[in-house]
Amino acid sequence: MAMDAKAGAHERFAGVQEDLIALSHRIHAHPELGFEEEKASTWLCEALDAAGFAVDQGICDLPTAFRAKIGSGPLHIGICAEYDSLPGIGHACGHNIIAASALGAALAAAKVADEVGLTIEVIGTPAEEVGNAGGKILLLERGGFDGLHASMMVHPAPFDMLKAKVIAASMFEVHCTGKESHASAFPELGVNAADALTIAQTAIGLLRQHIRSTDRIHGIVTQGGVAPNVIPAHTAARYIVRSETLEQLEQLRPKVYRCFEAGALATGAQVKFVGGDKPYAEMLHDDAMAAIYRKNSEALGRPFPNLGEWETRPTGSTDMGNVSLAMPAIHPMLGIGSLPAVNHQPEFTAHCITANADKALLDGALAMAWTCVEMAQTPAVRQRLMAAR
Repeated sequence: MAMDAKAGAHERFAGVQEDLIALSHRIHAHPELGFEEEKASTWLCEALDAAGFAVDQGICDLPTAFRAKIGSGPLHIGICAEYDSLPGIGHACGHNIIAASALGAALAAAKVADEVGLTIEVIGTPAEEVGNAGGKILLLERGGFDGLHASMMVHPAPFDMLKAKVIAASMFEVHCTGKESHASAFPELGVNAADALTIAQTAIGLLRQHIRSTDRIHGIVTQGGVAPNVIPAHTAARYIVRSETLEQLEQLRPKVYRCFEAGALATGAQVKFVGGDKPYAEMLHDDAMAAIYRKNSEALGRPFPNLGEWETRPTGSTDMGNVSLAMPAIHPMLGIGSLPAVNHQPEFTAHCITANADKALLDGALAMAWTCVEMAQTPAVRQRLMAAR
């Protein structure tokens, strides 16, 4: 039965491969920032509607989020689609591949959903790249994942990884306010908000001696002043702090905040923090789901090599981590043969529409579809998932 169902899913998948690649390239050619993904979300919804899915657009007061459902089986599995890009460098994290692979997995699994006892849903999750209060976090809070027993997605990377280490992260903005004055004639009458940021950055450099080796602190100055002969009265920065877990993150973040407060105190400026209130969580990979995905990926000729330190060193962060704390989930990485280019480089953007990338999205999509089928047909896995929610 399992092989017959997988064959049925594969048969359906074979008929949509060219469309999936075309959609991936189309999204890649029209990059949209978080919460502004009108084209990408519409294209996905149109394809799902045409395939017979019940599509609900603009869910949870998020115009570019959606939920598309098919099947009537008791096991409900969500496949997450991401489709936002990065400022300036487009789809440098390959969300065009993520979106197309989610669609492909759903179309293939839909073919046999009722036969194997599945309900398949595609969850359109905007704004993964925003770093705080990402789309999945808001959807979780507002009921966008209600009713699901498990969730999954795949993500492009330089190489294949089954259970990449994904760590917690918090993004926030810092706004410093001082007082303008003529920088040469009357400097003593000014309060230099740029100096407040300079002191804060120096303090963060000194703080690095006293944080965990797995912690990360990085950011940019987004506003540094308006003219060199005017004391800067308004400056701003955007920072991300990361730790292995949310618990560790809550220990790190106040230390970083104090660095900015120290800059304000030293200069007499005022400081305000915006954001950082809805951090991304660490990823908990469900072992049983991952084992099934591994088997199906390897059946497609896509094994998972031993990557040494890359298996354990901290990598990126995603709001899929928050989903994994709410329900069993997996987030395998699809190798697109991009090295030396890596995620968030413009060179990686170019790699995301190569033949290697196209093959990765097809392999990832079919592996997810087969994983959904096998989860439904593995009594121990199905019963555990359904009993937990």
